[in-house]
Amino acid sequence: MRYLNFAAAALLGMTAMSALAQTPPGVNPVTGARPGHEPGVGYSLPRSTCPTDSTISENANTNDYLRAARASLVAGIPCQARESLAMAETRALDRSVVQGQENAPNNSPLVSRIRDARSAIGTGDNTHAIQLIDLALSN
Repeated sequence: MRYLNFAAAALLGMTAMSALAQTPPGVNPVTGARPGHEPGVGYSLPRSTCPTDSTISENANTNDYLRAARASLVAGIPCQARESLAMAETRALDRSVVQGQENAPNNSPLVSRIRDARSAIGTGDNTHAIQLIDLALSN
């Protein structure tokens, strides 16, 4: 019986140690907040500093998002253009495929131009991104 009690105490101790190991250092044991965070004050998630484009409807198509991305670039709001291009790419990737070919990449010229435009914005080449968007819109 004594061995059983010793084994139960050891098991309980190991379980408690593993639970304590999962808590990040510096967490307030009372509130669970990390250092520098006060519960109930401010936002708990990082928020984007990029303004959203309120001119695009929920049911917009690929060309609507491409036009919005171009307008955002012309207005000097590249973060908004990136978001619009991401949505345009999502719409362009919506397609029917043969069963078993679901993982085959879509290498259509439209999708490639959208990807290249996103990449150009990432490198700061907004002029080239506008040219790529214009090419995508001409299809």
